[in-house]
Amino acid sequence: MGANIGGHLVAEELYRHGVRDIFTLCGGHIAPIYDGCLRYGIRLIDTRHEQAAAHAGDGYARLTRGVGVALVTAGPGVTDAVTGIANAFQAQSPLVVLGGAAEVRSVGRGALQEMEQVPLMRSITKWCATANDPKRLREYIQTAIRVATGGVPGPVFLELPFDVLMSQVDDNELIVPPPLPPWPRTQADPAQVEQLVELLVRAERPIIFAGSQVYWDNASADLRHLTESLGIPVMMNGMGRGVLPADHANVYSLARKRALRGTDLVLIMGTPLDFRVGFGAGFNPAAKIVQIDRDYTQLGKNRATDLALAGHSGLVLRQITDAVGGKAEALRNRLAAWRHELRDDEVKQHQKLIPYMQSSTQPINHYQLASALGEALGAGPLGTGHLADNALIIGDGGDVVAMAAKVLPLGGPGQWLDPGPLGCLGVGAPFALAAKALDPQHHKRVVVLSGDGSFGLNGFDFETCVRFGMHVTVVVGNDAAWGQIRGPQVMLFGEERSPATKLAPTRYDKIVEAFGGVGFHVTDPADLLPTFRKAIETPAVTCVDVSLDPAFSITSGAARLTV
Repeated sequence: MGANIGGHLVAEELYRHGVRDIFTLCGGHIAPIYDGCLRYGIRLIDTRHEQAAAHAGDGYARLTRGVGVALVTAGPGVTDAVTGIANAFQAQSPLVVLGGAAEVRSVGRGALQEMEQVPLMRSITKWCATANDPKRLREYIQTAIRVATGGVPGPVFLELPFDVLMSQVDDNELIVPPPLPPWPRTQADPAQVEQLVELLVRAERPIIFAGSQVYWDNASADLRHLTESLGIPVMMNGMGRGVLPADHANVYSLARKRALRGTDLVLIMGTPLDFRVGFGAGFNPAAKIVQIDRDYTQLGKNRATDLALAGHSGLVLRQITDAVGGKAEALRNRLAAWRHELRDDEVKQHQKLIPYMQSSTQPINHYQLASALGEALGAGPLGTGHLADNALIIGDGGDVVAMAAKVLPLGGPGQWLDPGPLGCLGVGAPFALAAKALDPQHHKRVVVLSGDGSFGLNGFDFETCVRFGMHVTVVVGNDAAWGQIRGPQVMLFGEERSPATKLAPTRYDKIVEAFGGVGFHVTDPADLLPTFRKAIETPAVTCVDVSLDPAFSITSGAARLTV
C-alpha cells in the first residue's frame, strides 16, 4: 500500500492535466508542492513578485488557450497576486492560482501569515475554495481547472493549508477524479442565424467587430472565410487584434471611426460593449446591432440589440457563411463601394501619420519608434505589410503603446498581448516570461514595448528572464513621465498644476545590464532601426532605452488624430 503527501498529489494532478510550467515565488507554506513538482517534472519559474507570477500565468493561458498556473505563499503572497488575478478576471483568462495558507489546526489563533484569503478573492474569481481534506486534493485541482476553462473562462483560487499539503494519504483512500471530457462547443439558434442573413442581405454598410473570443475560439480561419465570401469589412479589438493580418483587403484599423459612425449593421462578435466602444454609443445610433457572444450576461448590455446570438465563434461564423449560401457573391459585390470608402479613409489616416514616422528631428517621437520597431520585426517601412510570423509584441505602457498600436501591423493571432480591459500596467516582463517559457528553441522574437513608468512595476522580472535564459527584448519609451496621464493634466490644468506625473530620466538599459543583460540607448531616430535589429538578434535579454519627446502628444496632437 503506497502513500503520498498532499503536495505531491497537487503536483500529480496538475501534471495529469498537462501543466508543465508554474509561475511562483517561494514561501514555506507551499514547499510541499515544490517537492511534488520536482517529482513530476513540472518547471517552477520563480518571479521577483507574486503579481508578476499571476500576470505570467495569465499570459501563459492566453498564449496556449489553456490554463496558466500561479503558485503563491500565504498572506502577503496571496495579496500580492490580487492585481494579476483581477486583470485576468477582466480579460476572461483561465488562470489557476494556488495559494498557501496557515494550518487548519491554527485557524483563528494568529498563525504566521494567517488571514481570510477566500473572501478576498470572491469578487475577482469565478470560483474560490479551501481544500481542507487531503484525500480530495486531486478532485479540488481538477475542479479548479474545470471551472477556469469551462464556459466563459476566468481565474480561480484554491487555498491550500500547510498541514493539508503535508498530510499523508494512502492510495486506497485517495479520491481520483475521472478525466475531464472535451468541452462542448455550441452553435447559435438556426432561426436566429436566418434572421441575421435577412439583415445582411438588406444592409448597405455592414461591419464585423471581432473581439477576444474570436481568438480564444481559434476562429481566425472561419472569420477569414466569412469576410472573403461575403465581403464584409472587419475591425478587431482586444485579443482579437491580429486574427486577420493587417494587410488583408477587408481589414481596417485607422478607418475605425468612419466605419463605426457610417455603418448600418454591426456584427459584434465576442467583445463587450464597454468603454472601448463608448459603451455602444460609438456605433451609428441608427445601425442595427447584432451581438454574438458565449457570455449571455453581455448580450444587450449598455445598448439594446436587434438580434442576440450565443455560441462558439468559429461555429457561428460557419453557420452564417453557410446560411448566406448563394447570396454571397451578390452581397460581396454590393459592398464594394463601402469597402472602397473605408479603404480611402484608411489611406488618408495613414498618410497623416507618415510625417511623424518619417521625421528625422530630435527628440524622437512615438511614431518614429513604433515604425522602426515594426520594420525590425519584419513589417514594411512606415507601418506597411505585416510583422513576421515569429514576432510577438507585448504592450505595457500608456502613450507609447497606444500610438504604436496604430502603426504596428500584426500578421496573425496572438502577436499582440496587452493587459486587457482593466488597463493594468506591469504585464510586460511577466507576459514575456510566459511567451519564452513556451519557446525553448528561441524561435519567437518577443519584444516588450514598455513605458518608463510601467517598467517600474515588474521590471525586476527581466532579471528572471536572464536567470532562466529567456531571450527577450524590452524597448522602453523613456519620456521621464507618466506621459498618458501628464498630457491631459497639463492641457487641463497647466504645467505647474500637474503633480505626481514626472519621473527621473533613468537609463533603463543600465538597469537591464546590471541584471546581466545587454543595453542600448538611442537618442537619434536614424539609430532606431539598426539598434532594434541588433537588440532583437542578440541572444540575450536586451533593453533599448529610447529617449522620447515628453511634449510630443501634447504639442503635436498626435495622440488625438482622427482614427
